[in-house]
Amino acid sequence: MVRAVVASFLPSPACTALQDGSGGAGCGGAGAAGAATGAAGREQVPVLQTNNGPGLTGLMTIAAHLVRQAKKEQLLGNTAEEKAVVQQWLEYRVTRVNGGSSKEDTRIILKDLNIHLEDKVYLAGNIFTLADVLMYYGLHHIMVDLTVQEKEKYLNVSRWFNHIQHYPGVRQHLSNVVFIKNRLYTNAH
Repeated sequence: MVRAVVASFLPSPACTALQDGSGGAGCGGAGAAGAATGAAGREQVPVLQTNNGPGLTGLMTIAAHLVRQAKKEQLLGNTAEEKAVVQQWLEYRVTRVNGGSSKEDTRIILKDLNIHLEDKVYLAGNIFTLADVLMYYGLHHIMVDLTVQEKEKYLNVSRWFNHIQHYPGVRQHLSNVVFIKNRLYTNAH
């Protein structure tokens, strides 16, 4: 049982080594809302220190540990396939969403997600998982800044995001992202 939890952010040696412009896609995430940066502008990796052993490092490791501690394993998927899909989206969150910083990166991320969510309610299909929660936190700063037209362009992402932000207990301290109910433009003349 986790009695006392102290979360801190330490500079990641891997991220420090990758500051030469070769990217940072392999760097772990640093917090619920995305990658945190230190005073030197380096990406940092979260660390969870418990009273019951060594500290845990990395967003995905910490999140999966806390899910298991809370006895909410269904958030990691129920079947082997669901578990693999959840893991895939958690990795995507760390490598692409946290690593993406340019407008083009953002466009590719939103396009990938929009295609994936075309026939799905959640990232893993029809079940709400940890992947939905962490992807929501990773995308919040992007979705807040999208124009109405951009939100309409990525309609499946917008639908999913709006659904997740209203899922009980998810949004927490983050601002509500407003989506209009009716499309501004129609094909009818």
